[in-house]
This record gives sequence, structure tokens and C-alpha cells, in this order.
Amino acid sequence: MKKGGFAGYVALILVTTLLQTCLVTAFLADAAPQPFATAYGFPGFSSMRHRSILRDEVAARLKELGNVSDSKHVLERTFLSPAAVAAGRLLITWMKDAGLRTWEDKLGNVHGRSDGANATAPALLLGSHLDTVIDAGRYDGALGIVTAIAAVKALKIEGKLQQFPRPIEIIAFSDEEGIRFQTTFLGSSAVAGTFQPKHLKNLDARGISIGAALRAASHEGTVESVSSMKYEPSSVWGYVELHIEQGPVLEAQGLPLGVVEAIAGQTRLAVKVRGSQGHAGTVPMSMRRDPMIAAAQSIVAIENICTHPEKAVAGSRGATAMATAVNHAGAIVCTVGEIHSWPGASNVIPGEVHILRLPRNRM
Repeated sequence: MKKGGFAGYVALILVTTLLQTCLVTAFLADAAPQPFATAYGFPGFSSMRHRSILRDEVAARLKELGNVSDSKHVLERTFLSPAAVAAGRLLITWMKDAGLRTWEDKLGNVHGRSDGANATAPALLLGSHLDTVIDAGRYDGALGIVTAIAAVKALKIEGKLQQFPRPIEIIAFSDEEGIRFQTTFLGSSAVAGTFQPKHLKNLDARGISIGAALRAASHEGTVESVSSMKYEPSSVWGYVELHIEQGPVLEAQGLPLGVVEAIAGQTRLAVKVRGSQGHAGTVPMSMRRDPMIAAAQSIVAIENICTHPEKAVAGSRGATAMATAVNHAGAIVCTVGEIHSWPGASNVIPGEVHILRLPRNRM
């Protein structure tokens, strides 16, 4: 999505209109079956009437949220950082403006909810994540939250929010990226009931555990408190998330929107390669055990395996499963996004190389 100009505005109103259509379709799903086009004829409902909300306000809020950062130079909001906390407070203000009651749960997720016409009915969940990677784009995660708020606000203005046949709840998840603790989907895993209690002991680069970070942010940070966040499946009617495409596929195919059919599952590995630390000017090449070279060769091997997985697993026990994945072109991706050497001096042969390094006291 472009950062400005007519095309960007058209895209914003397109996605918010799409989300509104989802809401209206959900309304009609509880009534007698009707053609999909009927959703656009929902009495008293007009997307274009509220283009100042669906387009201009969304664009302005995405820009404002994009300026909430822990870095002065790039966009960076990691789990429970000062910028993440500030972003959560800003979202609460916008959720209240849309007519929602708000709260922050025990893992820092921000919620906004309208009970609709039936507070006990299974809820329609909307949202995305409020955290970012380092040097992030302003639309990643934020787009799904801000457009959801805009769509609900338009329903409120039309007087339709309280008539909705079930609760609508917007959730801004506190962690998806896993940048700070190298553990992804912390916010949503607690809601889904899949949070692993052992993760409360995970440490960030400064040696602070997730549990300690939660307590510093006025949360309990206990296994019991996080476990209590689970939503029972019977309480959820559905979940809709709008997200910017983070790759070039739709753009390359000239498509403005796509429907997600599958999502990448993450496995993160921390690899430590040990060698013999020595003076760069006096240790002969024939006598070196340089872990940087071994790490580089490993990275190239990983690239080859994921580029040509069918060759890498030929004849192995995993060949069938891999072949199935290969049939979905480009389905397998591998990335080495972080590498550090010790001691990290230009005139020293490193003694250790860490790929996706975790704190040294955990290696």
C-alpha cells in the first residue's frame, strides 16, 4: 500500500468497506438467507456516506500510530515497551470513540467490545497486532485494528451497533512478532488457550523475563493469570482480520486484495557455532577453526534446502510431506535474520557465532 496519494486513499476505503460488508453479512447471517448483494442495501447503511471516517480518519490514525515508536529513527514497538503501552492507550481512546467499552487484559492485549442486541451470543472478533518488528511499516498490524475501529464507528453513527445480533469485540494483540523474547504470538496464544507457561521465564536481551516484564507493567505475570485469559470456542462466532500483504505476490499479479487460504507456521532456532578464538594477524589459515566460516556455509546450505527442498529430502522419511509442501509453490521459506559473533572485533577470529542469538546466559 502506498503511503499517500489517491491510490492509497482508494485502498483504505476499499478495505474498510470490505470489513463493513463482513459486519453486515454477519448481521444478515442470523436472518433468513439473502443474496450477498443485499448486504449493501442494509437499511440506513452507506459506506460512502462515511468516507471521512473510512478513508480520511483511517489514514490520519495510521499515520499517528506510526509515529508511536521506541526509536527516533525507525518504527519500533516491541512487547510491553513504552511505545507499545502508549499505542495501547491511544487505541483505547479510539475504541471508546467508536462506542466500545474497553479494557486491557493480563497479557497487555487491548480490547473494545459492544454487546449488541444479545450480550450472551457468541462474539464476532476483529483486530490484529499492535507490536511491530524493528524498522517496521505503519500498516503492519495497525491496519487491521484501525479499519475495524472505523467500521464499527460507522455502524455506531448509523445507529446499527446496538442492533447487531451478537457482540462485536476488537482485539489489539500485544505481541505477534516475537522480537523481544523470540517467542511469537504471545497475545493471541493466551486468548486461544495455547500459551505455554514455560514462556514466562523467557528472557530478553537485557535478561528480563516475560513474567517480570508483565509485573513491571502492573500485570500479575503468573501462570494462573495468563491461563484465565482463554476464550472458550463456544463464545466466539468468528474472527476477521484485515492485513496488508507483506510480500510482493498480489502486487506482481495486479490484484488489490486477496483471501488468505493458509498461513506460515514459524519455527525459530537459536544456533551456536563454536570455534577457536585467535588473533587475526598471526594464526595461519591452515590452523584456524573459524566459526564464522562454518556459520556462513550453514546459511548457504539453509538457502539451498529451502530453494530446492525436493532435492534436499529425496529418499528421506520426510520426502512425502515435503513434496506436498513443494506442490504449493514457494510455501517453504527459511530466513537467517540475525547473526552475531563473539567477541565481535575486526582483528579477532571469533570464538563463537550465534545465529538468532538469545541472551548469553541462556546459550
